[in-house]
Amino acid sequence: MSDLFDKGRYFNRTLFLSVFLIAVSSFTYGFDNQAFATTQAMEYSTKQFGEYDTVKRNYVLPPSWLSLFNSLNHTGFAAGVIIGSLISSRFGRRWCMFVMSIYALGTATIAVTSNSKDQIMAARILNYVYVVPAPVRGFVVGTYQLSLVVGGLPINSICYGTSKIDDNRSWRIPLGLFYIVPSIVAALIFLVPESPRWLLRQNRPEEAKAMLVRLRQGAFTTEEVEAEFLELRLALESEEKGKFVEQVTGQAFASQYGAVYVRTLGIFNPVLFSLINSAINVITNSGTLLLTDKLGRRTLLMISSVAMMGCLLSMGSLGIQVPVSTARMKGIMALISLFGVSFSLGWAPLTYVVATEVSALHLRDHTSRVGFTVNVVFNFLVNFSIPYLVWPENAGLGSKVGFIFGSIAFCSLVFTYFCVPECKGKTLEQVDYLFKTGVGLRHFVDADVSGLLESNQGLQRKEEHQSDVERGPSFVAYQKDAK
Repeated sequence: MSDLFDKGRYFNRTLFLSVFLIAVSSFTYGFDNQAFATTQAMEYSTKQFGEYDTVKRNYVLPPSWLSLFNSLNHTGFAAGVIIGSLISSRFGRRWCMFVMSIYALGTATIAVTSNSKDQIMAARILNYVYVVPAPVRGFVVGTYQLSLVVGGLPINSICYGTSKIDDNRSWRIPLGLFYIVPSIVAALIFLVPESPRWLLRQNRPEEAKAMLVRLRQGAFTTEEVEAEFLELRLALESEEKGKFVEQVTGQAFASQYGAVYVRTLGIFNPVLFSLINSAINVITNSGTLLLTDKLGRRTLLMISSVAMMGCLLSMGSLGIQVPVSTARMKGIMALISLFGVSFSLGWAPLTYVVATEVSALHLRDHTSRVGFTVNVVFNFLVNFSIPYLVWPENAGLGSKVGFIFGSIAFCSLVFTYFCVPECKGKTLEQVDYLFKTGVGLRHFVDADVSGLLESNQGLQRKEEHQSDVERGPSFVAYQKDAK
């Protein structure tokens, strides 16, 4: 177990602050997202934005509005991905995080002052534009998902406390806390160094090396830093020459509609249900964070897929009997929680890790935009369709929706086995070389990367010599004299 914590020696104060701010900015997304998801299940939020149902003699949020409220926000997410990626590519990671943090303060004002369904929906859509790409990987990229989950734990605790207030403060107070984290990020972001990779792409090698030294100082020797910098430059020169599953496996049902669905069952406090799930997911994500670089990505993804499939199919089976008994309802609630654990075990944190690792270096920003856009499309489709599939006024599938998502979870298992390479212990540049040299996906973990890099450098020298020869004997003689 000690080797899991040994990675702490690679962190100096500068790198720690950099990772901390990235994690904290991600915390905002988890914090805000769970605030909207949980407050929509509160009594006074339902009264403020819902409609009176004469049959149920209570205020309810119409499925059609819930569908839009939990899906249209992903159009803002798509805009945020594109805008954030463009700012990041043009002006650097720090300016991207600063601009998005200032923007988040404005959307917080819209949310906390909402008095109508249209305003709260606009607030959520605009809030999702606040997206900050995280240029990190492995153990550190795992902190991205952990920070999302950790962001949900305090806000669900706060929501549980404020839900006992008998007026609109019960939901306004949680939304009013949206100001805190963006203010922290905006105040501290320029204390961390810019990304060395981004500086190299801007043809600023001296600054890139200085930033890399700041990030590695005290944790690496001068020779190790020089070797890493050379590897970065070689990879970039070589380039110049030459989250779909996450959504369709049904995580939106548990994360976005879990509290609202539990409220319809009428056997448990939906806000407390969200709080319990948040605590469980923090523990699971923390364990996954430690195991990511130990067991590997493929193993955890396949375990996660099998567990999700079991939970979803079991949940569907419990909903077959009509009417559903109280005991079966409790079983469905337990399976929703277990599904969250299964999702957090692999697909939740490792989607970001794998996406970062397998993208070609020179296309990383473009790949991120395309990948996130595809993710947003399926986010929208899944979140939009769930109320129509689950609620009795429409298809009325209830927990039987687990059969649909469970089948897709099986497909995710097959996809992982055949299409996902194991990249643990490899740098981004080494993974790029493995793809370029045609190494089989299942042989990535055992590939001799140092030999591949030496071979690539030798090939580069051979190509340069061949180019000199093609220019003529006089040029070759001139080169020898120059040396």
